[in-house]
Amino acid sequence: MAGGAEATQVADTDVVRLSGVGLVRDGTSILQELDWRVRPGERWVVLGPNGSGKSTLCQIVSLYLHPSTGAVRVLGAQLGRVDVRTHRRRIGLTSAALANMMQPSLTAEQIVVAGKHAALAHWWHDHSDQDWNKARYCLARVDCAGHALQTFGTLSSGERQRVLLARALMTAPDLLVLDEPTAGLDVGGRERLVRTLATLAEEPTAPALVLVTHHVDEIPPGFTHALLLASGQVHAAGPVEQVLTSDALSSCFGLPLEIERHARRWRAWAREIPRLL
Repeated sequence: MAGGAEATQVADTDVVRLSGVGLVRDGTSILQELDWRVRPGERWVVLGPNGSGKSTLCQIVSLYLHPSTGAVRVLGAQLGRVDVRTHRRRIGLTSAALANMMQPSLTAEQIVVAGKHAALAHWWHDHSDQDWNKARYCLARVDCAGHALQTFGTLSSGERQRVLLARALMTAPDLLVLDEPTAGLDVGGRERLVRTLATLAEEPTAPALVLVTHHVDEIPPGFTHALLLASGQVHAAGPVEQVLTSDALSSCFGLPLEIERHARRWRAWAREIPRLL
């Protein structure tokens, strides 16, 4: 009895705990028997080939999608036994789908302040002076204070991503899920966002972070763990230095790859380029 209670207490300290999670959609298996734990203070990067289930994993972790099988616990509550509308306020999320839902005529600070209620526009709720001050603080935190009054539609792609990050921080979340925030950015926009995420990752009071990306060179300094997905299954998971090896990356992507870390950043390349016949 005491042992069982202790095990439950330990499990409840996990930010995310997936047990045997699977998802089947239209007869196709997207995720299979996936086990994964994120503990407080950890910063995870999720990598894998296209179609490996990375974005689906984000939807499940952020409580927007129920798995077909298995159990999902996020921030101490089990999916299916919690009011997700309330619980989602403890989870910050950025994604391409969310960016497309933002109204281009709203200013950056209006986009951010609406995040307090997970709303798409600020006029659906009353906001105090404290809320607006916090919105501007969140913009400053991601190096976007100078764009507070600029409309979302006139921002660059990189600036939009940082505004969405500020929006996600508006509720002081306990978990931050970032689904491919660097997709489509040029080198300058990507590097500014990576720098912002590195600063955030190294803040002692920052929430647990889950970052999905396609490229190892987009992994910000300060990220502690890595999850490799392949064909909807965990290929490797653990401390970033142990997971991001040439052998693990090669078998995950099905191509002979080399990887190295230099000046706290990663880079990977093919050992040889196959000839086209």
